[in-house]
Amino acid sequence: MNTHESMLRIAANSDISVLLLGESGSGKEVAARFIHNHSKRKSGPFIALNCGAIAEGLAESILEGHRKGAFTGASEERHGIVRSANHGTLFLDEIGEMPLETQCKLLRILQERTVTPIGDYESFPVDFRLICATNRDLRSDICAGKFREDLFFRINVFPVTIPPLRERNDFEDIANDLWNDAQRIYSIIPDAPEHKPFDEYEIGLLRSWQWPGNIRQLKNIIQRYALLKPYGYSLTGILTDEFSQSNPKQSQGYSKRAHAPRWDIIEKAIEYCEGNKSQAAQVLGISRGSLAYQIKKRTDGAPHANPVRN
Repeated sequence: MNTHESMLRIAANSDISVLLLGESGSGKEVAARFIHNHSKRKSGPFIALNCGAIAEGLAESILEGHRKGAFTGASEERHGIVRSANHGTLFLDEIGEMPLETQCKLLRILQERTVTPIGDYESFPVDFRLICATNRDLRSDICAGKFREDLFFRINVFPVTIPPLRERNDFEDIANDLWNDAQRIYSIIPDAPEHKPFDEYEIGLLRSWQWPGNIRQLKNIIQRYALLKPYGYSLTGILTDEFSQSNPKQSQGYSKRAHAPRWDIIEKAIEYCEGNKSQAAQVLGISRGSLAYQIKKRTDGAPHANPVRN
């Protein structure tokens, strides 16, 4: 079991507030749902809010709700997300994007465990489990005056770091789960020859990229491949097209491997590209010079090695 998954299971056994840390697209909401679904609150609601999408002036209504007629446009009563999460889990994604004024309102709610809808004089008690997530360095934001220190100490009770996709030991499981999801989404018959699960070469090919968009980006690629594979499109072509459109600076840091692929993957890539080193290097996500170096290391003293073309 992965370390972060062990931490998620431990967190699920209590009502402790959890702060999920990790890059954008690394699966923080999936982790939040995992905690909820393995907790005693699993039969209750799971309410998610992207804090970066809170419209200015609507924070109080979104959090605490409002009475009908409380303000212009309030045509019906709304409970707000906190009250909607009663007896369940409240997931605040991108908590670092929450405006300071809203942070103040959230802090009061967490301290008092009550909400007071706009236009109402009565406060309602709420019982919910809080999970927050961010890809920001909140300590730096505190120093910059962008995040309240007292709120940070309220939410940073049980921090769990979700590793980026390129560092996950369960990469193959993630890829195959996404493949199965794609087939269900598009009503694809999994028994058809063109929709068999990923083979070892394809998994190696997917692993050879750094995935700056993490699981979200991998999901997009796999759904694209599921639709295009029956029409003769290759995974190699789709990956090459995806990463060739990346920002050049981003490509240097992410779309190329930090380390050389295993030799068996290099061999399969060269075979797939019919001996063309330039194409094989592009498929593997390494420079042509790096590939040449790996080949030289492997073939020194092996005069009968298969030739490769430039």
